[in-house]
Amino acid sequence: MAAAGREAFVSFLDLLFPPKCPFCQKVQNAPGICPACRQSLPWAEPLVKEGAGFGRCAAPLRYEGSVREAILRFKFNGKISGAELFGDFLASAAAEAFAGEFDCVTWVPVSRRRLRKRGFDQAQMLAEAASAHWEEKPLRLLRKVQDNPAQSGQSSASARRANVLGVYEPLPEARGRRILLIDDVITTGSTLAECVKVLRLAGAEQVVCAAVAQTTFANNAQNRT
Repeated sequence: MAAAGREAFVSFLDLLFPPKCPFCQKVQNAPGICPACRQSLPWAEPLVKEGAGFGRCAAPLRYEGSVREAILRFKFNGKISGAELFGDFLASAAAEAFAGEFDCVTWVPVSRRRLRKRGFDQAQMLAEAASAHWEEKPLRLLRKVQDNPAQSGQSSASARRANVLGVYEPLPEARGRRILLIDDVITTGSTLAECVKVLRLAGAEQVVCAAVAQTTFANNAQNRT
């Protein structure tokens, strides 16, 4: 399709589906976050969480209010237009927290069953959006081999740890890599910890993590370690 044709097609789509702010859902002139939400988002302090197993995870937002609703729409309702903005946040947080500490990006994968049901892997999409800032593509370094119950259904940190044991396998390309591992939300850190362990056992030189948002559970878990 010629450039003029692509622009006309995009304009036509904008008329049918005008861009909305991923957080407040208000229609606006261009994709991205509206000025009001940019000012009012619950930015996380501190930026980097540290915990047993996963080490360090940069997560720029708190998982509450409009942030929680936006991630849930993206993850479960197919509102993937927010992925690019979430990728922007991830790239900025990773650059601030881990500059020079990673040379590739990967993600926490979903199972084949969940991928068929959902139609996309949300963490892979986030990794692709973040990697675009470095003009790179993320590498698939993990495979999920068991379709375990969702972590959100587990009521305690110990149950979350048990729920992810043995469900991920590394790919050979992980050996010798310095990796940025991406997920959507960090709660207790159990999923990230299991993935970090698997990558390290496979020979990864270093693994740091990033998520779009962190929960209060993550804050409390850090305080208990």
